[in-house]
Amino acid sequence: MALTSAKLPQWAIDLETPPTRSKLAGAPDPPGFSSSKRSSSKQPIRKPPTTEETDTLKLKKAWELAIAPAKSIPMNAIMMYMSGNSLQIFSIMMVFMLFKNPFQALLQTRQVFTRFEGEGTSGKLIMVKATYVVCNLLVLALGLWKVNGMGLLPTTRSDWLAWEVPRQALEQTIFVGR
Repeated sequence: MALTSAKLPQWAIDLETPPTRSKLAGAPDPPGFSSSKRSSSKQPIRKPPTTEETDTLKLKKAWELAIAPAKSIPMNAIMMYMSGNSLQIFSIMMVFMLFKNPFQALLQTRQVFTRFEGEGTSGKLIMVKATYVVCNLLVLALGLWKVNGMGLLPTTRSDWLAWEVPRQALEQTIFVGR
């Protein structure tokens, strides 16, 4: 037994039939809205990008990725300055992360840029990879600055006294008393 439209509730009828739009005189459609299928077919079809355009886009994205570690240097420097030079769990964890992240990034340099490699970009990616490595080394240098400020780097002679050989005397004075 089929239900007729008389037995269906109003909300079901509204779902079945799209609403009719009363077009006001002189009111244009909003941007991106087309009232008929004909007007949407008049839009020009986008042509696919050429290989040169694709290579250029890949290089731009690769440069953005290569410079990303340098963009974090000011924030990390402020955080290192604000954490102080005392040995606390907070400053130690921050220094650990400051060393861990660039070190991992340096080890994964090849994997990071594999998605950008192609015939047209293979020679140009060498400079991008070098910039990526230099930016990560700058972050590591910031970590070394912080560790030196905390007094953890052995930079003075007294830090190496355990390995210093005692001096041998060339002459000896013997006091003979009466």
